[in-house]
Amino acid sequence: MRSNTKLLHETSSQTAGPYVHIGLASKAAGFDMYDRELGSDIAGPHAAGDRITVEGIVWDGSGEPVKDVLIETWQANAAGLYAPHCNVEEGFRGWGRVISDFETGIWRFETVRPGPAAGNAPHISLWIVARGINIGLNTRMYFPEADNTADPVLGMLPPDQRGTLIAKRAVDDGAHRYRFDITLQGEGETVFFDI
Repeated sequence: MRSNTKLLHETSSQTAGPYVHIGLASKAAGFDMYDRELGSDIAGPHAAGDRITVEGIVWDGSGEPVKDVLIETWQANAAGLYAPHCNVEEGFRGWGRVISDFETGIWRFETVRPGPAAGNAPHISLWIVARGINIGLNTRMYFPEADNTADPVLGMLPPDQRGTLIAKRAVDDGAHRYRFDITLQGEGETVFFDI
């Protein structure tokens, strides 16, 4: 029997998009397809802790905002517990999905400031998908006011790269707001993890 393996070729890679929003965040893309969207409120209304807003822009290697990015985010609650593995507040998903504004590139979500979990400093994990990205990119956002010195992930990084994972804090009209811009490549490139 003759093998046909020499006739087989690797399939070309394909990036996510430009239709990623329709299937993964349809309401934000203008399509009312589902009864319940995963949405941009990760904590839900009953979560304990300080309510915060996190926002930013994903920048490409040319310094332009990526305006069609989708970000999935997950985190522990204020006590450092992850859902659904632990009994946390009613409605606390600890996971959400947001897209950037198609005009400005700004993405934003509401949550509570997470507590330290499993020996890690308080952080929010982010997974970035957009047109031009073949494999989703994983990173973390840390809080500037937290004690990040003993965090094992930050401890593995050279000191000049740690700052790419620490958000900037601003208080705006009493609301706690964090800015976390993500740079895909070039100067100040955000640290991404091979998970």
